[in-house]
Amino acid sequence: MILYCATSNAGKLREFRSAAGTAWRIEPLPDLSRIPAPEETGVTFEENAILKARYYAGYAGCAPMFAEDSGIEVDALGGAPGVYSARFAGSEASDPANNHLLLERLKGAVDRRARYVAVIALVLPGQEVRGFRGTVEGEIACEPRGTGGFGYDPLFFYPPFGGTFAEVPPEQKLTVSHRGRAVEKMLAFLTGDTGLT
Repeated sequence: MILYCATSNAGKLREFRSAAGTAWRIEPLPDLSRIPAPEETGVTFEENAILKARYYAGYAGCAPMFAEDSGIEVDALGGAPGVYSARFAGSEASDPANNHLLLERLKGAVDRRARYVAVIALVLPGQEVRGFRGTVEGEIACEPRGTGGFGYDPLFFYPPFGGTFAEVPPEQKLTVSHRGRAVEKMLAFLTGDTGLT
């Protein structure tokens, strides 16, 4: 069965599909590139995910679909960049630019604790929007490490792996990642509570 998602981020789409396995076929919302993106005015990941889900549901017809908002929270920065993770260094910022700014802001910081957060908002015809949150705790490395992943993965050090998310295979990252955990909760709901397969 097809489950549409409102993302044009290739890295996220790859992780959604990998986490879903063969149970669901996850596809980008048809003609997503032609749909004007909504303004993300929420102050939490939940608010932005729900805002996007409700907006894009209007283009999904009666098909089930979901939207996601995610980012990184750094304790020494009071939870920043948070919902501004993707545009931390500016509205058109690249991943390297965001990573560079994060390291600049953390210069001299002893506390480097951080967490990745992902919130998925699911829309099913005739039902209220449902949210699924996934988190993973880690630390910010002192310099980028690894060539895999995307976003802040080269800086996100996960102690049980002994490396950053960019240093481990994608399949290994997904077993503990914020996005993997959120998808797992959503799929458990879809297959268990709704009877959909």
